[in-house]
Amino acid sequence: MIYLDNAATTPVVPAALEAAWPWLTSEFGNPSSTHEMGLSAKNALDHARTSIATWMDCPASDLVFTSGGTEGDNLAITGLALANPRGKHIISAKTEHEAVLETLDFLERVHGFEISWLNVDSQGNINLGDLERALRPDTSLVTLMLANNEIGTTHPLPGIIEAAHAVGALVHTDAVQAAGWFDLRVGKNGTLVSGIDALTISGHKLGAPKGSGVTYIRGRLAVEPLLHGGGQEFGRRSGTENVAWAVALATAISALPETELESARVRTLRDEFIAHVLATVPQAQLTGNPVERHPAIASFTFSGLNGETLLLELEQRGVIVSSGSACAAGSNDPSHVLIACGIEADIAQTSVRFSISHSTTADELSPAASALADAVASVSGLGN
Repeated sequence: MIYLDNAATTPVVPAALEAAWPWLTSEFGNPSSTHEMGLSAKNALDHARTSIATWMDCPASDLVFTSGGTEGDNLAITGLALANPRGKHIISAKTEHEAVLETLDFLERVHGFEISWLNVDSQGNINLGDLERALRPDTSLVTLMLANNEIGTTHPLPGIIEAAHAVGALVHTDAVQAAGWFDLRVGKNGTLVSGIDALTISGHKLGAPKGSGVTYIRGRLAVEPLLHGGGQEFGRRSGTENVAWAVALATAISALPETELESARVRTLRDEFIAHVLATVPQAQLTGNPVERHPAIASFTFSGLNGETLLLELEQRGVIVSSGSACAAGSNDPSHVLIACGIEADIAQTSVRFSISHSTTADELSPAASALADAVASVSGLGN
């Protein structure tokens, strides 16, 4: 089997499971308890938080452990919007993940916020000029993802942050798909996320278990919590912390390859794969920005073919991929990302996304591209 659906989820790193195991078994204390077992758990939680903070170049107190990307996006967007007295205007784009889109819909329906939606071009790019024109004195938040989970297009976060901060608005980015591939040191000058106010990470995208995650919220920005209770996580997320998953997440992050070198290596593999597909599959059209994109994502549409049938044909050939966001799997609706890019619904429904992992090799990608050519020929009625 060749697994190329890593944007949906990744296998758990063995070291992360090993590190988590004691906190699921013998070391089961509550980190809020003051006895020895509780203090041991608290120390493990603190160490995990400090480890991730070092990786992100931020104070440990700026990190909130969550259950993953969806909760993290909800906490950052809703929490900052409701606690910010500046105004009830938010800016985003229709190519965001459902966790962002549905959160904004909630704020609009229930709390009376006004959402300005930035247009994207056919490759999923926003125009910074459009953002600057959309910013207003009552804009409280701009939320735009770093790298799109379906087509891979990246947004120009440095320019977004500069424009928003110039008028006093906060900036959040869903970095769920970006973690492990982009430099997420929020405190270091020159990174894509330098100076950002909030950033969301999900553990299962980078080798930690599902249900683990962390959200960065800068300094002591006021946040209205989603969960009310005992005041854990600096009052930003009440509830007994999941020590095992926090430890697993920190361990998985510490096991990541060096970002710049790894991204360059995988980008080369991705580009070779894209070239192979476009040369051998006439129906294939690359989606997203061909240059400013996630190093590990290659997504195509196949005009005139049935996307779900193509996925099944690939699986029969031992290649596991998806049609786009796993969160939208099972829906008959075309990808909202591709629709926002102006792609017609019948074409959007033919999309197939290939997403590479840190362990993927050229020896896997070459046969995967050949399998795709065979699958397309079969679906087109040209195969044997």
